[in-house]
Amino acid sequence: MLTLFSNGFSPFARKVAMALEYKELVFETVDALSHDQHQRLLAVNPRAEVPVLLDDDICVVNSSDILAFLDQKYPARPIYPAELKARVEARALERLADVRMDAILLDCSIWTWAERDDAPLPGLKEAGQKDLEQLFARIEAVLSNYSAPLPFGHNTIAEFALWPHLAALRPMGFVLDATKYPRLTEWLLAMRRDPVFVADLRRTADFMKTIGTTSNFERRKIFWRGDRIEWLLARGFHQWFFDEIQAGRVLWPE
Repeated sequence: MLTLFSNGFSPFARKVAMALEYKELVFETVDALSHDQHQRLLAVNPRAEVPVLLDDDICVVNSSDILAFLDQKYPARPIYPAELKARVEARALERLADVRMDAILLDCSIWTWAERDDAPLPGLKEAGQKDLEQLFARIEAVLSNYSAPLPFGHNTIAEFALWPHLAALRPMGFVLDATKYPRLTEWLLAMRRDPVFVADLRRTADFMKTIGTTSNFERRKIFWRGDRIEWLLARGFHQWFFDEIQAGRVLWPE
């Protein structure tokens, strides 16, 4: 029996859930970031992060490792490109989403879901848009070597990793200019038509509607990962972050 320790807001957990559904695997979901599941999550991942996948006596932590495990144990409907160069480029796109895009969008989204007494930081969104433009250009360059709309011929780790972030651009007020990035825009539109991504978007929307009506999730203190801290400090918002630490609103991995 497959069990996914997940959360409706985590792009990494969503990435794994979409891969499982694409592979047509049956799995149980545990919303592991809720207060009442915290000890259960700690038992499988001492860092208290999602996702975690349990497959009988095998425990896999980290979304990229989970996807690699899934393709090895359940090779039907592969989520890695067959050709070596394409596989390397898909992995690079996955890493770009996980490390770079996630940091920008999470840092800029704090005031939309956390319990805050302050206003969004001046200049934060502008810095985010500027850096996103660089990422869009890098993705566009990769896509120029492939046929549209699905560059690798089927859904892969690249789609599953990028989708949660690309889908959040417009709701967060960021711009993806179709005239500058036509291949990326076409790719995103192809994802929007796919039932796997449609289902993910519906689940995420339902979760976000309820997150503010329950006390079962931590929304006052924010859990920080290294990449998210790095982007915030590198863009000059270090004083805000240090103030957050002083105020006791920062959670670290346990």
